[in-house]
Amino acid sequence: MWGRTSAAHAQRRSPGTTPELTMTMPTVDDQQARARRLLVVVGARLNEQLGEIVRDLRTIMATEIHELAEDPRLIDLLGASVEGNLDTIFHIVQHDIAAPQYEPPAAAIEYARRLAQRGVPVNALVRAYRLGQEHLLRWSFDVLAGQGEEPEVALIVSQRIVSITFTYVDWISQQIVTVYEIERERWLENRNTVRAARIRELIDGKDIELDTAEAALGYPLRQNHLGLILWLPEESSVTNKLAHLEQAASSIGRGLGCQRRPLFAPCDRTSGWAWLPLGSTRPATDTLTDFLHEAQDVRVALGGIASGVAGFRATHEEAAQAQRVAVIAGPDATRVTSFTRPGVRAAALLSTDLRQTRTLVRDVLGPLAADDPNHARLRETLLTFLSTGGSYTTTAELLSMHKNSVKYRVARAQEERGRAIGDDRLDVELALIACRWLGRSVLAG
Repeated sequence: MWGRTSAAHAQRRSPGTTPELTMTMPTVDDQQARARRLLVVVGARLNEQLGEIVRDLRTIMATEIHELAEDPRLIDLLGASVEGNLDTIFHIVQHDIAAPQYEPPAAAIEYARRLAQRGVPVNALVRAYRLGQEHLLRWSFDVLAGQGEEPEVALIVSQRIVSITFTYVDWISQQIVTVYEIERERWLENRNTVRAARIRELIDGKDIELDTAEAALGYPLRQNHLGLILWLPEESSVTNKLAHLEQAASSIGRGLGCQRRPLFAPCDRTSGWAWLPLGSTRPATDTLTDFLHEAQDVRVALGGIASGVAGFRATHEEAAQAQRVAVIAGPDATRVTSFTRPGVRAAALLSTDLRQTRTLVRDVLGPLAADDPNHARLRETLLTFLSTGGSYTTTAELLSMHKNSVKYRVARAQEERGRAIGDDRLDVELALIACRWLGRSVLAG
């Protein structure tokens, strides 16, 4: 498995070599044993850096393969898939596991299924594995170089690492392509292809014949619409998830007085898009949560009310931006995230570059960005104060607090920040908005 050179060749010595010198020269067996030990060390070192490597690879793949970065929920699953594959490879390296004993990570299989459901080309999935192999080899060789081993032993280990990663990527690629093709065929068979195609054409802004599109959708386009995106957490125990989401959309529609059923389209197994037919009405959506009392675990993002074909597309795009904010916020998100809520539009823009947003929060807020309840209260009071134009009275009314309590919190917030608010007021508001809507993803740990 490891490869051998001729023992006779290794033991051959030139004329005049002393017996003592011959005894100290490393044999092939010695080199192989040292290589085995070194390989285990390299695998352990890589495993210690697993979290960092997963984050870097996820960012690299999402950046270089744009088809994989269209949905923030897919990015989370991509991270789990990368982690599962790397964990498997590191165990293979450390324990010398043979190919017939490989087991595909569950997250990698589910990620392949989800991409098949979204219609992401299988080539993008396979390329992600090739890209992962390339960067993993770089990390591996960097670790190996830091061990200070002699070149002959390091070469044996390098060859073994290349062999392991190639064998694994070749094997796992076959597995996930098979899973992808089976799932893609199943998904296409079970989906209303014509209706889904019409929805996609509308969202993409393609020219359509209105009467034909309305007939295919069973939904009138010449009216007001409210776009929703509904989803369930991965750990949800709901059995028929898509039916559950469709029922939730119908419940919201009834609560808002819709006379017709919503248009619902599955996005994948745990999420769906919906449009509520509002006719000529424009109902308030502040109490949307009240209509979800029977919708176990459902999360909702919604756009603003808009009309006609352009409105059909616009309200969906706004809902998608609101969903991105909610998904990034994770457990800090509210159950319903509306694009029309003050600050959500700005948070959606800030969410497109989280690295820069974290820098903004850190530089502008300083210690005020600490992730604890006390600093959260100070941030909320300061943001409300700034949004009211600096009115202590209005802030006290909005937060149901005494005016003097507001003054105290605003002063404490500026003390924690380390400086008063001056010309950087806009930066402060943006940083506070990011903290409110994006939660601990941008806060200081």
